[in-house]
Amino acid sequence: MKPIGHRLPKLFLAIALIALAGCEDKQSAFAGFGPVSSRITLLTWIMFIAAGIITLLICLLAAVSIYGPAGWRRGLTSEKSVVWGGVVFPVAALSVLLFYGFSILRTGENLAGAENPVRIAVVGEQWWWRVIYRHGDGRTTESANEVRIPTGRPVEIELTTADVIHSFWLPAYAGKVDMIPGHVNRLHFVADQPGVVRGQCAEYCGGAHALMAFYAVAMAPADYDAWLAKERADAQPTARKAGERLFSASGCGGCHSVRGTPAGGKVGPDLTHVGGRVSLGAGILPNTPDSFAQWIGRHQKLKPDNLMLPFDFFSESELRDLSAYLKGLE
Repeated sequence: MKPIGHRLPKLFLAIALIALAGCEDKQSAFAGFGPVSSRITLLTWIMFIAAGIITLLICLLAAVSIYGPAGWRRGLTSEKSVVWGGVVFPVAALSVLLFYGFSILRTGENLAGAENPVRIAVVGEQWWWRVIYRHGDGRTTESANEVRIPTGRPVEIELTTADVIHSFWLPAYAGKVDMIPGHVNRLHFVADQPGVVRGQCAEYCGGAHALMAFYAVAMAPADYDAWLAKERADAQPTARKAGERLFSASGCGGCHSVRGTPAGGKVGPDLTHVGGRVSLGAGILPNTPDSFAQWIGRHQKLKPDNLMLPFDFFSESELRDLSAYLKGLE
């Protein structure tokens, strides 16, 4: 059997590859799709590179202190070396990083006074996201688990929570902002290009915390305006009458709203246009009829501890009808 020392390089390589796999795709912390996130990414690389250089320097100094000539070792223990290497250098390096971090914060703050921002309120729930679009006429439109924004236009997201502490993290466009009970925080950013990215709750908030994700969809301004006009409208009549009757008879409207129908519940996510969203269950399932059926019948297995009531009594044909109705709400 080979000594463990021979296996360490392979182990470190495997860990590095796993870590790098998290730096791509829709939830990459290195995406930099906006001015705020681009500066955060630059700061991250500066800190990684500086940490690497400092680590190598410390290893070199440690080697000199053990194996180096006597004169070099005496130099490392002198008062001058201690003051410059142990006090002046750390204070200077950390101060530069601190003030650069403040400048990144100001990048977002400078957008707070921008004209004609998109105003969206996001409320953290256990374990999903209530999304409310605020319109210029004072009205609002509610959605869930998905944020849609236009490119090239300032976005202001008002962050609150309905229960415990959550944290809204959208790494492609901005940093993390906590959602504190009884307090309102705001996040400002601009999306540079169209695309679909993923966000996540970054503060442990209970049993299903790891499955509390969301998608952000950046759209060209004209496409966004068309989508928002459709989103503001009531649900369109559907030919899936059997599914609609099941939805009503099973009490789904007691927790969920479908605007334009008798369903007016406010406890759970608004389902008016649920069929047009990217995902189901707060980012854990693709939006397909089969996923609707899976969620309705097996949601506690898919997302343990979620607060939706059990609905495992539907037959296969009833699940198909109900799923077709919900998918048709686009």
